[in-house]
Amino acid sequence: TKRKHYQRNLFPRMKLSSPQTTIALCVVSLSACGTHALSVSRHVVGVDVGSISRSSSVGKVVGVQGTITPSSTAIHSPLFHTPKKIKTSSSLFATSSAATADSNDNEDKRSVMSKLRDEGGKFTINTKKGAFNLFGLYYCFIATVLGLVWFVELSACQFLYWLTRGKVDKNRRLPITFSHVWGVLLMFFTKGFPKVENREILVDLYQSKRPAMYVANHNSWLDIPYLGYAIGWKNYKMVAKNELGKVPFIGKAIKVGGNVMVDRASRKSQIQTLKAGMNWLKNGVNLCTFPEGTRSKTGRLMSFKRGAFTMAHKMGAPIVPLSIVGSAKVMPSHWLLPFRSSSKIAKVVVHEPIESVGKTEQELTEAVRKAIISGLPEEQRPLDGK
Repeated sequence: TKRKHYQRNLFPRMKLSSPQTTIALCVVSLSACGTHALSVSRHVVGVDVGSISRSSSVGKVVGVQGTITPSSTAIHSPLFHTPKKIKTSSSLFATSSAATADSNDNEDKRSVMSKLRDEGGKFTINTKKGAFNLFGLYYCFIATVLGLVWFVELSACQFLYWLTRGKVDKNRRLPITFSHVWGVLLMFFTKGFPKVENREILVDLYQSKRPAMYVANHNSWLDIPYLGYAIGWKNYKMVAKNELGKVPFIGKAIKVGGNVMVDRASRKSQIQTLKAGMNWLKNGVNLCTFPEGTRSKTGRLMSFKRGAFTMAHKMGAPIVPLSIVGSAKVMPSHWLLPFRSSSKIAKVVVHEPIESVGKTEQELTEAVRKAIISGLPEEQRPLDGK
């Protein structure tokens, strides 16, 4: 009865060929299921429309040789050699979202590149490691040429210590001197000397022949040569993180010079660092450290790491605070190399030594931090002012 009903009402007295059958089936499916996607799984040839049956419960139209499933997303038919996918609203939305994301990424890259070129000029190149310009390439060239000589000198020192089993130059003064020469010559050829304020404070301290710990803020790689230049031709050891040992030239200088290296993830390493630093102070050798533990990417002073002043506190050594100003304007964290000269931009402010005797470690930390903040401009001070 149903077959006769569909034949009489939908397709009276018609027998359809293959393309016509496909169209007819589509019409039936659309009438039952709205705008659902279609799938004809097999070729229908010469099917009498009277043989079509329809399931109203699931909206599925079945023919003798073909099936249409409204939930499908592809049309299978001899009219098409391969299945063709119908773009649904979700796929169109995904494509639109991807295009929008790509457009936003391109805009962000152009914005970043525009800012970098405002800083370093039109010949600025950006990489995953950071940006550089022509001045940076010149700086790198000078550092490398001088570094080759420096490497030979350090290797000679290393051989000397091996040959004498460490009995010559026990305080490792030679490699520190060679490193200082490299830094001074690099700043000379690149016009990178910072201005040093209150240097007379250090002259008075040197006359007392007391070893001290020099503490400074840290927001650029250039802080290291700036700090060394401010201290002058003295024997000092840097308290450096273990990762710097892998940097070419500098890593070798740190190891050969007897600088104190610390693995912040290892409690054992921290204890060894403490003992090594105290031993250097006992032998009359100065220590230098950046208590923030890493460079500040914003340029503002960050919180100090616990235990940064433990060595000086336990040995009763004075601490000399230093405020390094403007180094991030020469080499910010997003630059691989300096993009301009430090002349008339960077400076180091030396503060009066702070005695560690008679103070707790917390009081000593607060006094040093307050002194460093006093020498920083507003844009480098912490937001909370502490």
